[in-house]
Amino acid sequence: MKAVMKTAPGYDHMNLETIEEPKATGDLVKIKVSYTGICGTDMHTFTGEYRNSKTPVVLGHEFSGTVVEIGRNVTKVKVGDRVTSETTFETCGECEYCREKDYNLCSNRKGIGTQINGSFAEYVVSREESVHILPEKLSLKAAVLAEPLACCVHAALEKTTIKKGEKVLVFGPGPIGLLQCQVVKAQGAFVILAGITKDKKRLELAKSLGVDVVVDVEKEDLTEIVMKHTDGYGVDKLFECSGAVQALNQGLPLVKKKGTFVQVGIFANKTNPLDQESIIQREITYVGTRSQKPSSWPIALNLLAEGKVDADKMITKIVPLDQWREGFDAVRSGDQIKVILES
Repeated sequence: MKAVMKTAPGYDHMNLETIEEPKATGDLVKIKVSYTGICGTDMHTFTGEYRNSKTPVVLGHEFSGTVVEIGRNVTKVKVGDRVTSETTFETCGECEYCREKDYNLCSNRKGIGTQINGSFAEYVVSREESVHILPEKLSLKAAVLAEPLACCVHAALEKTTIKKGEKVLVFGPGPIGLLQCQVVKAQGAFVILAGITKDKKRLELAKSLGVDVVVDVEKEDLTEIVMKHTDGYGVDKLFECSGAVQALNQGLPLVKKKGTFVQVGIFANKTNPLDQESIIQREITYVGTRSQKPSSWPIALNLLAEGKVDADKMITKIVPLDQWREGFDAVRSGDQIKVILES
């Protein structure tokens, strides 16, 4: 089969290869990939900045497709089912995190597209426990957003909660930020999205997705706008999705006293300057959120199936698998929202 592989660490070292098709043994499910999304992690793996990938490996972990083969121990998933899958392929099964199904925190976890061959291919295998059958009215194309959306569900609805009428600020109008906004809006919150001037098209898209207020922080006074809409208190919740240190420190003073700051974006450096004063004096709860867990997925799939997350507006470019470099270039250009490959 055709597959896009990272063959060695460092910049690029990626090629379209012909490799052997995977087999469905034991509890494994073999899936004919229909669509697979290009994630920021894939881009960082391309440049060599993301070093968790074990090469050689087929990249890709946001995907949908149809089951074509099942292992002898598979009991619920059937050939012909339209499915997506969690990124978890293997865990230790014994640590306290595995016992609570916090697979995202297992130190021995192996992920699809990083340590195990992923979905930039014609076929991929996943363990049955990680496979989710799609709701009937959810298309294969829309389902490709399930994994990043599950990450946003985990951040907003599992690491914290969103109440109707709460005021929420989101930093970063990239794919994750736009999905985060939609998850929060679906709970009945008032959402402010902050970006920079080069994000103009994305901020305009955010308005069409139902975001209440968009702010270009390079042209407008974010503090003034936030305080205007919160009666001077600040927002109840803030989701930092940009991974920009400047956004982190601009956002902390805008959180209401006793409010919650959720760090979704990943920073380039492990340690960064932090406005600790705002956290201490305002009694802010600073929350980290990593990836997603099994409980995040049914919620994400339901949001997509019910149209509360607009997949059509999020997916802005589709390219064939063998033109994957064109897809990567499109992501790098910054002109697209979500680019996906069609197998």
